[in-house]
Amino acid sequence: MSGNTTSASQVLGGLEAIRPDLEACYRDLHAHPELGHQEKRTSAKVAAQLKSWGYEVHERIGGTGVAGVLANGDGPGVLFRADMDALPIKEQTGLPYASTATDADGGPIMHACGHDMHVTCLLGAAHLLAQATDAWSGTFIALFQPAEEPGDGAAGMIADGLTDRVPRPQVCLAQHVLPYPAGQVLTRTGPALSAADNYRVTVYGRSAHGSAPDKGIDPVVMAAMLVVRLQTVVSREVAPLSPAVLTVGSIHAGTNPNNIPESAEIQINVRTYGDDTRHQVKEAIARIAQAESAASNAPKPPGIDHFGSFPPTINDEETTEKVAAAFSAFFADRAGTLDLQTASEDFSAIPKAFGVPFSYWGVGCTDPAAYETAARKGTLATDIPVNHSAAFAPAIQPTLDTGVQAAVVAVLAYLGTGC
Repeated sequence: MSGNTTSASQVLGGLEAIRPDLEACYRDLHAHPELGHQEKRTSAKVAAQLKSWGYEVHERIGGTGVAGVLANGDGPGVLFRADMDALPIKEQTGLPYASTATDADGGPIMHACGHDMHVTCLLGAAHLLAQATDAWSGTFIALFQPAEEPGDGAAGMIADGLTDRVPRPQVCLAQHVLPYPAGQVLTRTGPALSAADNYRVTVYGRSAHGSAPDKGIDPVVMAAMLVVRLQTVVSREVAPLSPAVLTVGSIHAGTNPNNIPESAEIQINVRTYGDDTRHQVKEAIARIAQAESAASNAPKPPGIDHFGSFPPTINDEETTEKVAAAFSAFFADRAGTLDLQTASEDFSAIPKAFGVPFSYWGVGCTDPAAYETAARKGTLATDIPVNHSAAFAPAIQPTLDTGVQAAVVAVLAYLGTGC
């Protein structure tokens, strides 16, 4: 048994004793979700727990962010991040601890992405590390980030002086629950999550009565042609071995059926993994929008607005291989390789701000029996709820134990003493 595995086993020896409290914590967080930048209850709960375990706690970083620092002798620093925010979705899980929370306008809120599990797992790891300081040496930083879903939470913490408030770590780590069988831990070197970019394209026409289309220029037709033409960008312009996704998620025009409006708007979401492809798709959107407008004799060029983006998550090879080796030693055949994901994250902004490498991995959260049944039937796409689904709900166990174990094992790959 390696020294790091010995340290992990020593630290994780306390998991059984705190498991009931962790499960209760998870249910409580799940039942009380908060939207991005509004995580006041969650952050207060996190801060109180960290203080009770002897952490130096920094609150209200970037609004509601929390950092707990535990210095424990000589050694490197490791930062582990968990995101805290929920989504404006009405929960349809049927669970006894399902959310009934609403926002100020009465809109529903639920933890449809598993951030409640992320918070609980990091709290569990923080508690266990504080209880077993003889098994490791260095500085552990538990970072609880707000507003991952809007995409500006990490940037907000950085702008509010995160890098000055906590010690500079040697490495940053993070994990995310995903709809794989619970108990699995999955790593990937290089690109793991895509970049995401949103575009708003407005095409302009000339309004007229619907009975006299010859008197106007129809932006609805322009928008319709644009939507169809955009489908060729990935299928006919992007190289087949360069993954990309382009989705038109919104189209708006007009107010009544017998009037040609003056403009139409579409909103586009793009996912890419490399800067070249990202730029290629951006240029294609502009070119096609301009060409369709010109073909329709539009009175003016289209408006193209780039709003909201996430950076790609590209795992450092050396860091990820070190974490993967630790997982393989601890989890054996439950450690595997993560598929390339088209989801996006803002976590990578944090290690970039510190100028350090990072690794980000997946933790399975689907009931293994349900997953196996769906896989056998070929119904994974329809029977297994995915992140952001109203039916998404991680199986508490073994997801919670696995997430805590993964966090501890990864941290101790750098801080473990093997005592």
